[in-house]
Amino acid sequence: MKQAIMLQGTASDVGKSVLAAGLCRIFHQDGWRTAPFKSQNMALNSGITPEGKEMGRAQIFQAEAAGVVPDVRMNPVLLKPTSDSKAQVVLMGQVACNMDAVSYHEYKPRLREQVTAAYNSLAQEYDVLVLEGAGSPAEINLRDRDIVNMGMAEMAGCPVILVADIDRGGVFASIYGTLALLQEHERWRVKGVIINKFRGDVALLHSGIEQIESLTGVPVLGVMPWLDVDLEDEDGVALQRGKYLHTEKRDIEIAVLHLPHISNFTDFNALAAQPDVRVRYVRHPEELDGVDLVILPGSKNTLGDLSWMREHALAQKVLELHRCRVPIIGICGGYQMLGDTIIDEVESGLGTLPGLGLLNTMTQFASSKTTTLVAAETAASLPGWLAQASGIALRGYEIHMGETQLTSDCRPALLLQKNGESIADGAVSDDGLVFGTYLHGLFDSNAFTRAVVNGLRARKGLAALTSTVDYASYKSQQFDILAAAMRQNIDIEKVYQVMREHQEATA
Repeated sequence: MKQAIMLQGTASDVGKSVLAAGLCRIFHQDGWRTAPFKSQNMALNSGITPEGKEMGRAQIFQAEAAGVVPDVRMNPVLLKPTSDSKAQVVLMGQVACNMDAVSYHEYKPRLREQVTAAYNSLAQEYDVLVLEGAGSPAEINLRDRDIVNMGMAEMAGCPVILVADIDRGGVFASIYGTLALLQEHERWRVKGVIINKFRGDVALLHSGIEQIESLTGVPVLGVMPWLDVDLEDEDGVALQRGKYLHTEKRDIEIAVLHLPHISNFTDFNALAAQPDVRVRYVRHPEELDGVDLVILPGSKNTLGDLSWMREHALAQKVLELHRCRVPIIGICGGYQMLGDTIIDEVESGLGTLPGLGLLNTMTQFASSKTTTLVAAETAASLPGWLAQASGIALRGYEIHMGETQLTSDCRPALLLQKNGESIADGAVSDDGLVFGTYLHGLFDSNAFTRAVVNGLRARKGLAALTSTVDYASYKSQQFDILAAAMRQNIDIEKVYQVMREHQEATA
């Protein structure tokens, strides 16, 4: 039996995904072949494996931290909310169905066999598995059909470390309450607690730590300080709590529309990592004043989010900025919104609606989903401010259910390489001020990102920067910073001991 450890949380957004990535990095640094695992992930940030399977971005960046290739077995069930009550169910990387919450709760027992098979298959290939729960194990209304918290720990036969967020307040109550609500055989699995996101002098916590250890019998393995590491976010909770609101002003201001069903906003992390760029996520028209570029991101409900833009005067503001010659880029769902017409009887069921009319395109949704990694190249001669970005090699991925046709007065933005053929993708207006593509991850290509930013600099009369942040190296550095901080503040030897002792006890 391989060694494994599971991180569960006292609530959502306590930092499980980041700490799991840190453990993956630590075990990788220590020479262990390591894989992440999250049986069920609810998120609109997803990515594609080399086999063309869709999985959550959190497990992709955890795999990157572990130095291994992302594998759909690391996230066998992905739930992508399409509304407040429904979600698309992606099973082993492929769309299975759409369900409401009640139906899915009834359906979960049927997933146990597949989840267990995926986990056991990984366990045969790796030395250590780092599991992540979802939400809280103390959601007692869901316990009877749980496949992601204690239910998963039981299927995997692994010990658990509980993560608690002190920044939101009530950390000791959340630890005590969570453990009190667990059944006795579940509490037995919890071998330690990590207090996360602490600001201040840790000496102030010592008396509280002693008391909570005495009350629960579970040791606190460490207190992690608030870290300014720049890693991908699992889902839109980071935007809801304003993670990107307080960055300092820089030469180039880029606004990303914070749509209700925004997806894959990790597309813009590489932009935000540039020293001369500030990326802001906006929900109000006045927040777009003075920006150098507007980006319409991906969406899991394109027509619903387009209607929301109109209701909140954001659509009108985007059109106003276009008339003022502010560049606009659309990615995936955002690209679809830029066109003339969108026909959707599949995802939103809203039928046919006019788009923003900034590109002469028509999008028709289909029941099948395109999921693939692609190599691409920007068009040989992009117009206007995008001229520097012409003919640049890109790598990225596609995740979309719509197909978009160009009609007139616009040209393809990219050429994709698929099955030995060059296929046109996206569209760009004749003046270059409107650019759309289905390609996620295009800003991860350093040359393209610097060309775009330098094009914006030139429009403002600023000199070009000759160097750019290498995003792959930047991410690797962030993983190392995280691992070093965890080694300093958490008893990692105790984590190893917990895994060894549990392995011996259950052998």
